[in-house]
Amino acid sequence: MATTFCSSVSMQATSLTTRISFQKPSALVSRTNLSFNLHRSIPTRLSVSCAAKPETVEKVSKIVKKQLSLKDDQKVVAETKFADLGADSLDTVEIVMGLEEEFGIEMAEEKAQKIATVEQAAELIEELVQLKK
Repeated sequence: MATTFCSSVSMQATSLTTRISFQKPSALVSRTNLSFNLHRSIPTRLSVSCAAKPETVEKVSKIVKKQLSLKDDQKVVAETKFADLGADSLDTVEIVMGLEEEFGIEMAEEKAQKIATVEQAAELIEELVQLKK
């Protein structure tokens, strides 16, 4: 039995219209269809926010600067990628070790390998600190 999923999205000024259809053929003669439209307003401006606390992001930024020997005037924010700062895989391991030491946590290797930005590191740290409590 096959299930088909169709979706079309159109955007007009400040509203989003989504049409979603589900079709599930049950026999050659009869078909079951489910279809509905969603209309909702979306903001004209989008903002990205970090889920981690600002103080955690700041601490992570300082540790990253220290581990990579960056100048004090070098800007490191939540969205900053370690690779954009010139960090290679060894540098990233050293950053993770510095973070573990500073926050008194231990990161699983598979999670630590997925960290690419200051924000990702801060979010993982907060998650691990919560689990530790």
